[in-house]
Amino acid sequence: MMQSFGNNVNEFWNHFTLYFKMSSLSLPRVLQQRKTSLEQERENFEKTQGVSISKAINQVENPVKEKHVRSAILGTFHEKCAETFWAVVLRLPLQENRIAAWKFCHVLHKILREGHPQSIPDSFRHVGYLEDLGKLWGHLRDCYGKLIQEYCSLLTVKINFHRRNPRIPGNLILSSAELDTIGDNDVNNYFQLCVEMFDYMDEILTLQKSIFGSLDMSRSNSMTSCGQCRLAPLIPMIQDSSQLYDCCVKLLFRLHASLPPDLLAGHRARFLGQFKLLRAFYQSASVLQYFKTLIQIPSLPENPPNFLIQSDFGTYVTPVVILPPEEELPPELPETGDLVDLVTSPSMSNGNTSPDILAEKDSLIDHLQTELSRYHTEMTTMMKEHQREMKELSERINSLEGQLINKNSELLEEKRIKEELIQQAETAVKTQELEKKAEEEKFQKLKDFYTKLRDEHIVLIRQKADVDRQLSTMKSLELDANEKAKLEELARELATLQASADAANEQNMILESRLDFITKEKCQKENEIQDLLTQKDDLDVRLQLVNKELKDSQEFLKMQFTKVLGESHEIVKNAVREVDNPAFSSATCSIDYFTNLAEGLEGCLGCLEQTVTIEQIIRLAHRTAEFVLFGKATSNTSPDIEFGERMGSKCKEVGEECIKLLCDCKLDSSANVSMMKKSIADLVTMVVSLQSSLQASSVSVGDLVETELAAMDKAIEEAAKKIEEMLSHSRQADSGIKLEVNEKILDSCTGLMQAIKILIQKSRILQAEIVAQGKGTASVKEFYARNHQWTEGLISAAKAVAMGATYLLEAADEVVGGGGGKIEMVIAAVHGISASTAQLVAASKVKAKYGSNSLYELTTASKGVTQATAGVLTTAKACVQLVEQSDDFDVTELSPYNVKRLEMEAQVKVLELENLLAKERLRLAALRRQHYALAPEADQLNQV
Repeated sequence: MMQSFGNNVNEFWNHFTLYFKMSSLSLPRVLQQRKTSLEQERENFEKTQGVSISKAINQVENPVKEKHVRSAILGTFHEKCAETFWAVVLRLPLQENRIAAWKFCHVLHKILREGHPQSIPDSFRHVGYLEDLGKLWGHLRDCYGKLIQEYCSLLTVKINFHRRNPRIPGNLILSSAELDTIGDNDVNNYFQLCVEMFDYMDEILTLQKSIFGSLDMSRSNSMTSCGQCRLAPLIPMIQDSSQLYDCCVKLLFRLHASLPPDLLAGHRARFLGQFKLLRAFYQSASVLQYFKTLIQIPSLPENPPNFLIQSDFGTYVTPVVILPPEEELPPELPETGDLVDLVTSPSMSNGNTSPDILAEKDSLIDHLQTELSRYHTEMTTMMKEHQREMKELSERINSLEGQLINKNSELLEEKRIKEELIQQAETAVKTQELEKKAEEEKFQKLKDFYTKLRDEHIVLIRQKADVDRQLSTMKSLELDANEKAKLEELARELATLQASADAANEQNMILESRLDFITKEKCQKENEIQDLLTQKDDLDVRLQLVNKELKDSQEFLKMQFTKVLGESHEIVKNAVREVDNPAFSSATCSIDYFTNLAEGLEGCLGCLEQTVTIEQIIRLAHRTAEFVLFGKATSNTSPDIEFGERMGSKCKEVGEECIKLLCDCKLDSSANVSMMKKSIADLVTMVVSLQSSLQASSVSVGDLVETELAAMDKAIEEAAKKIEEMLSHSRQADSGIKLEVNEKILDSCTGLMQAIKILIQKSRILQAEIVAQGKGTASVKEFYARNHQWTEGLISAAKAVAMGATYLLEAADEVVGGGGGKIEMVIAAVHGISASTAQLVAASKVKAKYGSNSLYELTTASKGVTQATAGVLTTAKACVQLVEQSDDFDVTELSPYNVKRLEMEAQVKVLELENLLAKERLRLAALRRQHYALAPEADQLNQV
């Protein structure tokens, strides 16, 4: 029983222990699943930041991706510090991998520049880590080790610089006012700040020199990933250096204005050295293809500023670094401002605009215009270079065509010679075969004859031998005389046979020599035939080479022809696109010049109908592009906007017909040429109609401008005199509050009229300057007629000013003269005359040359009108309050019933006034719409 109980206890204890272990294991898991939403969000944020920073600072030798850096920057704004960034960075293998260390320096530089302002204070305690990291990599002889050491030194200097100057932002962007605030207008502060900026600039220049020195033309250049990895940090360095250069220039001018030049000689020498290095740095970076789409590098002048001459500060241009817009960020809305501010008081308007800000804006505008001029010059140079290349290409093509013609003629001549040689060879072979056959037959006959003679000779020799044998026999037997006679006869016969044998031998020798000659001649003929066959083979090889060269020439000509067609098509297509470019709407062209272009284009089409060459295609493309663009410029001179738009559409139609013609130039293009000629003729007809209308309206428009401007001057003068008369009359006839109100209103209106008179005077001066600069050899009336849109705007503005002055006079007369007028009428009149003067200023400034003294004076006069307008409005509102205070009545004596009745009457009056105000607003909107609709008709009636 005890054993059973012990077993049960042990089993229970084992179960309890297992349950306790399971509980202890599952408890953290349960607690982990119960995180709050803030903790979960924080965990997700840290995880996302860790991934982005790790992707940005990786070990691959390529430039840091902007999207990962942007994510890290946004993370600093999300948590309003850089603690997460440093927590992730310190866990990365920066001391083991050189690429990761180099990318860390780049990312940290971006964080310090563009991250949350708290990122710089959070980096103070990590300066020692940066110094140790730089020393570690500095001991290596690898080029990255030296670069990392110098970059860490630069970042250390930047962090310490911002620690000593906490009011300077990380991107170093400071206005003149902020720079004054940071320096507290203290020369000592400016002196010390300038020294610190020089130290900062030295670190940047040292690092950029090392980066460029580490590149080579084989492996590390701007077109390879490893070269771009080294060059990428130059972008924030260019941004920092441009701001440091701007601040140093401003500080040195301030110092030279307060301290002796000898005391600042060291500063000037140090600035001069940095200026030369910085200018060379910008020039070296601007030629690299890698930076073309990433940053617009500023260009410094050839000579540094002369700080000994304070007037040079007025010509100083702030270097501007332009980066492409970020896709993640919404586009910034452009700043807009009214020409005449109707609400702001004079004190407020003067307080919001400082000369330094205006100077910076002007310098920025100057810089942008300089860059625009430079781009225009580069574009013109590129167009000239393109035309030169096209000309050289055309000459090259013409030369190749000539060579091709020569090759064709040579080929034909070679073919003819080959055929003749082949025919001669065949004839010679046939002749040789016939001769050989005849020789063989003759040889065979001689051989047969020789054999026959030889046989006969052998027979005779045998007979001679028999006779000699018989003769010797007879001698030995001493034959008788008869026998001797017989023997002599046989001897004679033997002599005859011997002579025949000798003749046969001689003839045989002649035949053998003849046979040798025939054999030699046969061998010679066979050698000649072999030479002819060898020449034939050589001609076949040469013919193949000529055919191959001809084929290559044809392929090259075909390729060049296709290239020329593509270039010509693009030239005409660009011209057609420029027709719809709003920036081209201000360009103008004389009708006579455009007519000459039409004649040249029609002549080019006539030549194209006869034969199609590359030179003619190029000439057609350029002439068509000129015709389309100058046709659009001619249409801009049309006073009728719809007619001008139709002319522009017709210009595009001519360009499109030319494009079709270029696409079909290899085929029968007579139909397209006819269509293009018809479009040209229609456009010329429209231009002739435009010329007639311009000649008819040129005199009337010019006279109308002078008439309206004179009427405007007269209306302003009469209004000013009338207001002075009303002021004199009111001082004699009125008193008390009425006199005070009338004097204030009339005094403010007098000041407004004086400001408007000055504005009109400056506007007339600027208009005269515009006409003198733009009319050239034409008359003033012709200039107004040529620029009809600007002239109509000027006429409309003059009418508006005259009408506004008349209405202001009438409103003041009713208010002051006791006609029952209200002060609100003066306020409405002031609003109207302010708008009309703004229209006049805008019409005058639209064609003014930037930087003109007359334009500056007009702008100053416009500010005077703004201040005077604000003064009238302020005075009118004060007068309204003064009148309302005088109209207050005493309600203390009223009974409750009368108070309630008057309250109800006041509510009824308020509702009536609100309804009346709504109706009047609708009526005002209808009148404005009708005014806008009738404005063009009224201008046409005035021209007639």
